[in-house]
Amino acid sequence: MPPRPRSRGGRSTQTWATFLRNHAGAVLACDFFIVVTATFQRLYVFVVLDIGTRRVVHWNLTDRPTAEWTVQQFRDGLPLDRAYRFLVHDRDAIFALAVDEAIRSMSLQLLKTPVRAPQANAYCERFIGTARRECLDWMIPLNERHLRSILAEWMSHYNGERPHSASGPGLPDDPSRTTTLTGHRLSAAHHVVASTRLGGLHHHYQLETVAA
Repeated sequence: MPPRPRSRGGRSTQTWATFLRNHAGAVLACDFFIVVTATFQRLYVFVVLDIGTRRVVHWNLTDRPTAEWTVQQFRDGLPLDRAYRFLVHDRDAIFALAVDEAIRSMSLQLLKTPVRAPQANAYCERFIGTARRECLDWMIPLNERHLRSILAEWMSHYNGERPHSASGPGLPDDPSRTTTLTGHRLSAAHHVVASTRLGGLHHHYQLETVAA
C-alpha cells in the first residue's frame, strides 16, 4: 500500500521517499510539460518514466491533451516485459476520471501526489528540468514536426548514451553497464570516436579498436 504521513498514534509511518526507493522497480511516474514553438504554438509533451532506472519508457506530444489521447498513451506505451504495480501522477485536470479508471483497469495502483506538492513527483520534475537544461533551452522548435524530431534524438541519447549518476553511473536502457574511470591514458589498441547529437549540442564518445 502507498505510505501515509501519520499513523493514528501520531507516529510517523513510511515516508513517501522511502516508499519510492523500496518499490522503485515497480513504479512508473508520468507528467506533462509545455513547449512553445517559434510561432507561439503551445505543445504538450507527455512522458512516462521508470523510477528505478530513470528510463523514459514512453513519450509523445500533442497540441490537445484530451483524456482520450492520454488513455491511448498508456495503452500504447506501457511496457509488456515488466510487472509494474504503481503509477504516480499529479492532480492536474488533464488526468481526468476516465484516465484514472483506465489506469486501474491496466492492473496499476494509482498514486496521486498531494495538492501543490511537485516534489512528490520529483523524478519526473527532475527529468523535465534535465530536458530543458540539456535540450530545449538551446533549441527553438519551428513546429510540432520539428519538436518531435528534436525530442526523438534527445530521448535516444538520454536513454542509451547519457550516464546517470543514480545508476552507478549507468545508462537508463542498461543500468548494468556502468562507467569506469580510466584516467587520461588509453591503450594503444584503442582510440576515442566522437559522434555528434543534435547538431553538436551533445556528443557521444566510445572506444574503438585501432585497425592493425
